[in-house]
Amino acid sequence: MYRVFEALDELMTIVEEARSVPMSANCVVPREPVRELLDDLRNALPTELDDAQDVLDERDTLIGNARQSSDSMLSGAEEESGAMLAHARAEADRLLADAKARADRMVDEATAHAQSITDAADDEAQRLQHSAQREFDALTGRAHAEASRVVESGNASYEKSVADGIAEQQRLVSETEVVAAAKSEAERIVDAAYAESDRLRGECDVYVDEKLAAFEDVLTGTLRSVNRGRQQLRTGAGMHDYVEYGNQDYDSAAYGNAAGDGDRPSAAPMAG
Repeated sequence: MYRVFEALDELMTIVEEARSVPMSANCVVPREPVRELLDDLRNALPTELDDAQDVLDERDTLIGNARQSSDSMLSGAEEESGAMLAHARAEADRLLADAKARADRMVDEATAHAQSITDAADDEAQRLQHSAQREFDALTGRAHAEASRVVESGNASYEKSVADGIAEQQRLVSETEVVAAAKSEAERIVDAAYAESDRLRGECDVYVDEKLAAFEDVLTGTLRSVNRGRQQLRTGAGMHDYVEYGNQDYDSAAYGNAAGDGDRPSAAPMAG
């Protein structure tokens, strides 16, 4: 590379020292020395400049090939992205269809489960209603039987009292000195018998009313429990309070007086 600059300096010196041509701005230079310097200059230039010139000559070709390659890569990328987008859309549609089918299946299963729970609740409510009706009929029958027994006992006591009063009255009538006292006593006995009969009828009515009121409380609690169970089914709570009530509170309320039948009002001894 140093020889290049040296040859250029010698060429400049030759040109500057060349003889001028009269009547012009040209000069006369020696041909052979200039040719030798130009050969030296050519030989001194590096081969990379020649290669660079070849690259410059092929620049347009390389640029065209690069542009064509980039266009091909771009079109391929666009086609690949389109295919990927279509695949993604198809996969999204498939996932959406699967999710919708699963959701429909879950809704159907939930509906069937809720229907089965509702049917079971209705069956349990009907069973409780029938059981309550049977208990009501049995309790009403026992109450009527007890009322009839109390009324019959009162009537028997009343008739016995009346018979005793009449007998006493007849006995006293036979004694003239105590006729007035006997009549008064007979009337008192008859009044007492009427009063005792009325008292026994009142106690019987109170006993029957208490039994019916207790059974009314049982029925009210049972219906309230059934309504709570159905409401919980509607709201999805899933707690069956009516089952617990049917096993505990209803039994204690309906059958708690079974051992206390001896607490029925008994006929008090009649005055007299």
